[in-house]
Amino acid sequence: MDKLKIGGTKLDSRLFIGTGKYSSNDILPKVIDSSKSQVITMALRRVNLDSPKENILNYINKNCILLPNTSGARNAEEAVRIARLAKAAGCGNWIKIEAISDNKYLLPDNYETIKAIDILAKEDFVVLPYMNPDLMDAKRMVDAGASAIMPLGSPIGTNRGIRTEEMIQILIDEIDIPIVVDAGIGKPSQAAQAMEMGADAVLVNTAIASSSDPVMMGDAFRNAVIAGRKAYLAKLGSVKKFASASSPLTGFLQGDE
Repeated sequence: MDKLKIGGTKLDSRLFIGTGKYSSNDILPKVIDSSKSQVITMALRRVNLDSPKENILNYINKNCILLPNTSGARNAEEAVRIARLAKAAGCGNWIKIEAISDNKYLLPDNYETIKAIDILAKEDFVVLPYMNPDLMDAKRMVDAGASAIMPLGSPIGTNRGIRTEEMIQILIDEIDIPIVVDAGIGKPSQAAQAMEMGADAVLVNTAIASSSDPVMMGDAFRNAVIAGRKAYLAKLGSVKKFASASSPLTGFLQGDE
């Protein structure tokens, strides 16, 4: 599969995974291996340098790129503070901005997110903002220095699929940096759908972590992302209103006369 480039880094895998909601940290290395994901996101509060058993970093392959998120931040100021703490804790310079003050739907605040991008991009962070899929806000995020855009498919943890399909398609068509569909993807078929649309990658957490067999589900999502990307590159056939026969309908019976 063709490589994905974000912030100067080339990636073989277009499946990003999260680390929350698993029954035990012990399963994480197996899920990472089955999914072949190279970008792993986690909340900074799970980085516990004083407790090796509880420290999420001890369960993530050293070859993976850490994508700490600013979960818990309600505005730009808090997001920036968490990003700086993550960098100081040794998590690298990739950061997923989450600025959320809505506790019912957990919808991101694009305005506060743009302010955080503007500060962190100038500090050489590779900034990936979680956002409501709005074209003008996406353009503002690009101008502020975002390295990729992460529009939500539906609210976090719902497994409801890509309810914002038309808005995400606009971003795919109009934004020149990678589009990573985040939140709401509940099935491998929905991951394939995002990739067929032309998304550059997807981030999946709940759908894998809450399955009965996260290791097998990680493999299922890996294959779905590959299938969707190949379908996009191969160009899908046109959609027509009326039937179109696969073989000619004339000249068969007449040929024996």
